[in-house]
Amino acid sequence: MTETTKKIKTEKVPTKAKTEVVADTETVEEVADVTAEVSVEEEVEATEGKAKRSGKKDKYFEAVGRRKTAVARVRLFTKMEGIVINNKTLKEYFGVERYEKDVESPLEKMKIVDKLGAIIKVKGGGPMAQSQAARLGIARALIEFNPVFQKRLRRLDLLTRDPRAVERKKPGLRKARRAPQWKKR
Repeated sequence: MTETTKKIKTEKVPTKAKTEVVADTETVEEVADVTAEVSVEEEVEATEGKAKRSGKKDKYFEAVGRRKTAVARVRLFTKMEGIVINNKTLKEYFGVERYEKDVESPLEKMKIVDKLGAIIKVKGGGPMAQSQAARLGIARALIEFNPVFQKRLRRLDLLTRDPRAVERKKPGLRKARRAPQWKKR
């Protein structure tokens, strides 16, 4: 530690057990260590990002996820459980366990499946692209909910948008790269 590090004063952070963490004058590194020790449950209850309000006065966190031609608009709600996609439950909409696990994976990895619910509007693409777009949207909405999750989500590769998409057809070719059959004589 160098002498040039600034001294900061932190505020009281409420936790689940109604205890308070107080740091008078600690260095930046010591405060970072204290905040790293806060468990996931305490983070969820202690910090809430900028929430938008719907007509029902229920807080939600909004994000968009994309994959190929699929676009998923995700809203995470704090006072809701379960995932609803295009006005159907997750099991009704996909019906395949792989797609369902794909959509739920960001919430499961952060261990907050029971604390948050999601309403997702999906358009375009097939079921695989839709599930991956929804997964990216949920991961981005989790960052809106709690920015502390960003580092863990990035490490789990849940924030990376897959850029692969169908290449366009070129003039003079039959498909994007398929040329017409060539005859020497």
